[in-house]
Amino acid sequence: MSSVLTVQNFSVDYLVEPVVHAVKDVSFTLSRGEVLGLAGESGCGKSTLAYGIVRLLKPPAMITSGHAVFHAPDGGDLDWNELGTEELRQARWDKISMVFQGAMNSLNPVVSVRDQFEDIFTTHRPRMGRRERRRRCGDLLERVGVDRGRLNAYPHELSGGMRQRVMIAMAMALEPQIMIMDEPTTALDVVVQREILREIARLRDELGFAVIFITHDLPLLLEISDRIAVMRSGEIVELGNALQLYTAPQHEYTKQLLASFPSLTGDRGSFVRGAMDDRLLALDAVQVGKEAASS
Repeated sequence: MSSVLTVQNFSVDYLVEPVVHAVKDVSFTLSRGEVLGLAGESGCGKSTLAYGIVRLLKPPAMITSGHAVFHAPDGGDLDWNELGTEELRQARWDKISMVFQGAMNSLNPVVSVRDQFEDIFTTHRPRMGRRERRRRCGDLLERVGVDRGRLNAYPHELSGGMRQRVMIAMAMALEPQIMIMDEPTTALDVVVQREILREIARLRDELGFAVIFITHDLPLLLEISDRIAVMRSGEIVELGNALQLYTAPQHEYTKQLLASFPSLTGDRGSFVRGAMDDRLLALDAVQVGKEAASS
């Protein structure tokens, strides 16, 4: 499978006193249509890496080395670090989009959902007529399971799950090749979380975009990811197939992360069995299906 993103020797520092090396020499590739999970405890550099890739970092954060290269379907390469201000403005959300952590803080509280959607199209698709823009806005909402009648609503009039769905719809408005999701299910109850994850999986299968899914919830990533990168102190300490990472983790920190989730039954400190074993069976079945399809 061809690559859609190559990150090479990527480093980000916070230029304070003393300097904080938040991301240290990170390298990975992302294949088309792949879900790459990015796991690690709070403060390990997951979000900083994501913001650095799309160049949304604010001072005192600075990219100090490395490259993030987007590979277009037609074979052209785009080094994100070399883009000027206007080029970057046009490329964001068109090629790589992002779902931010905390939808209420990401949506403008005094602007309706419709106007926030239309702003995307007027900026990136200026030739699109008003009627077409409004139709597309409604279609996008319905695609993520929200009635198009909510276009006139304001963010505070929506539930947490609906706001998160709106953010996902906005992120896929221009049909990007990559969607970076930073803790998209944080603060949602488990039922809504499950619905959001199902929507993401369905949309990925339907539209074919690749996903970088960031969370500290390693069991969640084991369920939804093709591969998982485990970060610690700004570095990727282990990167591999989700099933292999669960059954045979190589790094001690990965083992500690797996062991940190309490078991619903049995002795304290044991690995999460039960629910995680169900995920293991599901992952195994998916792997068998993939192998059968390719043979």
